[in-house]
Amino acid sequence: MQITQEAQTTLFGQSLPSIEQIDMFGAAVNTSEARRVGLADAIEQHAGDKAHATPAGIGLYLLGRYKEAVEKLSSGRESLQKSMYLGRALRKCRRFDESMEAFERSLQQKADVQKVTLEKVETLTEAGRFDDARKLLKTLVNFENVSAAYHYQHGRLFEAQGLYAESAEQYRAALKLEPKNCAAIFRLAYLTDMLGNEQEAIEYYKQITAESPVHVSAFMNLAILYEDAGEYDRAEKCVQTVLNSYPNHARAMLFKKDIQSAKTMIYDDEREKKIDRRNKLLETPITDFELSVRSRNCLRKMNIRTLGDLLRTTEAELLAYKNFGETSLREIRSILEAKNLRLGMAIEEKGETFEQAVIPARDNMSDILNKNVDDMALSVRSRKCLERLGVGTIGELISKTEAELLGCKNFGVTSLNEIKGKLADLGLALRKLD
Repeated sequence: MQITQEAQTTLFGQSLPSIEQIDMFGAAVNTSEARRVGLADAIEQHAGDKAHATPAGIGLYLLGRYKEAVEKLSSGRESLQKSMYLGRALRKCRRFDESMEAFERSLQQKADVQKVTLEKVETLTEAGRFDDARKLLKTLVNFENVSAAYHYQHGRLFEAQGLYAESAEQYRAALKLEPKNCAAIFRLAYLTDMLGNEQEAIEYYKQITAESPVHVSAFMNLAILYEDAGEYDRAEKCVQTVLNSYPNHARAMLFKKDIQSAKTMIYDDEREKKIDRRNKLLETPITDFELSVRSRNCLRKMNIRTLGDLLRTTEAELLAYKNFGETSLREIRSILEAKNLRLGMAIEEKGETFEQAVIPARDNMSDILNKNVDDMALSVRSRKCLERLGVGTIGELISKTEAELLGCKNFGVTSLNEIKGKLADLGLALRKLD
């Protein structure tokens, strides 16, 4: 394999290349799955060679295998390259103090002071030590008019603090000095997308994809924006570009199925309107009804917040609650009867009403339900749809039905099956529409 020979020459030669050469090699390696496999093969060939521990560790870092990189680099011969890549790998592993120590050693090995200082700034920023990062950046103020990297790290510091306008200003300053700085363009694209300026974000992502043929994150994010705009062919083309270089890219494969599903999806307008009316009714807050103080307090303590919650509760369950008596029960019956509803109907009727998901009794169930849905490692589309629905936790997710999810724009059967599978792994399920 050609990249294996290139890796042998680049990393495992008689002497290590410079930091800049290794960075360029890393960028080339990550343009395709085949090249990454080639580098992995080269590393494996030198697995037992202690003399090549440093180049093997650098290769592991380039492949994103950071814990292995730290272990291998720690046993390698001392060199400027080892210190720099060990510092980067330790930062990725969130071992920030050790990372700073590695970068400090690189200075003793005659590393470029500006480059090392910016590495330290990045480490302090990721560690949340914003004041220290700011002070260190001030030592480089003389590079303000010549260094795009200086402005980029300044932008990352502002972004980490939630100062998005200031951050964008720094990224634009970086681009004035280096118009094709893909890192700065990507951060600008991400920020503008996050702030709702989707068309501007598309233009930034298009710049990256023109300069960097296989910038996976840029192509994936651009695909999402195109798909949201209903430009499914363009979205599919972006995803296919990723798959051409990474045929086994799991997210890209899943997203391609979602896009193809969206292109052929047929909507029943009347059914959607019916579901929407029913959902709005079930989501009516209990506070909208004129209840006595005792009834309202009892329902609140039982965590019954909406009409839907009430319809999933039986008379026996209400009466079993302390201080909830026949008077309160009659009061609630009267309110529901006026709307042709009754207690427990959501778990009795078939075909038109919702059932709650069955939640198994576990000691840690509360912790699971309070977890963020991001912890489920969902695909891009699924995450974006859940954001639109205002679903932030697993507990909020299982309160939704399949119909509610499918009613969200661009949410298809592939995404639904993905979510159902992830919940099944946790022993949970969506509410059911029987």
